Amino acid sequence: MTDPVPDGDIRVLLVDDQELFRAGVARIINAQDRLTVVGEAADGAEAVAAVDDLAPDVVLMDIRMPVLDGVEATRQIFAPARVAARATPVRVIVLTTFNLDDRAATAIRHGASGFLLKDATPRMLAEAIVTVHAGNAVLGPQELTTLLDGEFKAKAAVPAAYGQLTEREREVLALIAKGLSNAEIGAAVFASESTVKTHVGAILRKLGLRDRVQIVVFAHEHGLV
Repeated sequence: MTDPVPDGDIRVLLVDDQELFRAGVARIINAQDRLTVVGEAADGAEAVAAVDDLAPDVVLMDIRMPVLDGVEATRQIFAPARVAARATPVRVIVLTTFNLDDRAATAIRHGASGFLLKDATPRMLAEAIVTVHAGNAVLGPQELTTLLDGEFKAKAAVPAAYGQLTEREREVLALIAKGLSNAEIGAAVFASESTVKTHVGAILRKLGLRDRVQIVVFAHEHGLV
């Protein structure tokens, strides 16, 4: 029987086909305040099942694995039926050995909150987990733009839901897609940070998106940047 997870801790699932790597990362995470590893998986298929069974807050997902790779596992984790069945949201951080990995871009398109290189420091790893748990991305706006511009060479038609946004909400969406924080957006549109948060919430609700990362993906997919 595993020890109970302390109240308020961020629950982490490790997914990698190398047992030694998982063991090392688990030690790093469990040594951090408010972070607890609740399970491990050796391939993408195990990861999808573990997310359903363990309800982690954040998944560290290796991109290249046998049986089912991290891209397909991410797609299945964020399948609409699975998302609707969850009581709490789950975030995915893709782990890769290559910077600006095209597979990482596809995983982000499927719902991942960004990627982290496997040689990241323990501090970077811990900060990334906390960051995505809060609904933010773990890569800079320029990196995200570079990845997604290559991913969406052909722009999709803007969906009807976009027409529900007010002029100010469209302005805020464009600024989010450029990587601006709520404080920076507030300064740009002469509004308080709390007002910007209200606009962001309305954008997410009207477009049926999960977080700011998905707003960026939406903007690039439909040529709104």
